Amino acid sequence: MPQPPKVDLVGVGLNATDTLVSVSAFPAPGSKIEFHSQTVLPGGQVASTVVACQKWGMSTRYVGKLGDDHAAQIHREAFAQAGVETRIIEEPGAASAQSIILIDAAGERTVLGRRDERLLLRPEELEREWIVNAEVLHVDGFDTAAAAQAAAWARAAAIPVVADLDEIYPQVERLIEFTDYLIVSRDFPGRLTHEPVLENALRKMKSRYGCKLTAATLGQDGVLAWDGRRFHHRHAYRVPVADTTGAGDIFHAGFIYGLHRGWPLVRQLDFACAAAALNCEAVGARGNIQTVEAIEELMATGARYNSVSYLPKVV
Repeated sequence: MPQPPKVDLVGVGLNATDTLVSVSAFPAPGSKIEFHSQTVLPGGQVASTVVACQKWGMSTRYVGKLGDDHAAQIHREAFAQAGVETRIIEEPGAASAQSIILIDAAGERTVLGRRDERLLLRPEELEREWIVNAEVLHVDGFDTAAAAQAAAWARAAAIPVVADLDEIYPQVERLIEFTDYLIVSRDFPGRLTHEPVLENALRKMKSRYGCKLTAATLGQDGVLAWDGRRFHHRHAYRVPVADTTGAGDIFHAGFIYGLHRGWPLVRQLDFACAAAALNCEAVGARGNIQTVEAIEELMATGARYNSVSYLPKVV
């Protein structure tokens, strides 16, 4: 392949075709229920984050693996339409990753995922120039060894690394060692550190791995971040929720956009919360990626969830 262009953001990680099924409530074992609608849309943690950043004016590259099926074509077309430059490795005969997502009446989602083992992205399939010709690297933990290799290259080139983690994948600690901004799901810090108090767990992750920032997204309770000196708790915004799929992906995109713009941390977190909230107003991981102007309008005028729902502990 030719030398890749310099971009603002490169993402290495998951893509998935989401089949979104709307139901009144999650079915009980052995029950039969009707579903209201079914929609097939592109998703995936890193892929959705990259697309959002591209829509906000950043130049982006996506690195990942696809099969040679119709789902792969959906992803290629979505990246092309958004303007994302891609370095996609095709695995002949493999089925691209897919998720079946049940969405209840409150907009909460339950995800059933399936991924062909042949789609594992291996470190030797990466090229260093794909990674170091970027200003920021974003990774998840699905292809942990490949993500760690990319992060090691980025660290050596003084490129900041942002990670979106929600599972304790094998060797995930090696990836975290190369991560600057570790933004994870609510229960990840406790499971990783065996520390039940979230604040203590965030502190332990930062001191243990040397991250610049450790943070946990808390759904409607917003986000809690530890920068080594103080905690920053930002509340979520109140919006009519259609589907929470992709909220975390768009939160990470908002954080990265603020990092790219050089904003103060509190503004980064607020923008990320607002972007994630607006995306929940429509179905799909990328269902309602709004403009920067619309996100900032929500920041200026929108209501927030009551802060009583989450009170950081003094520890």
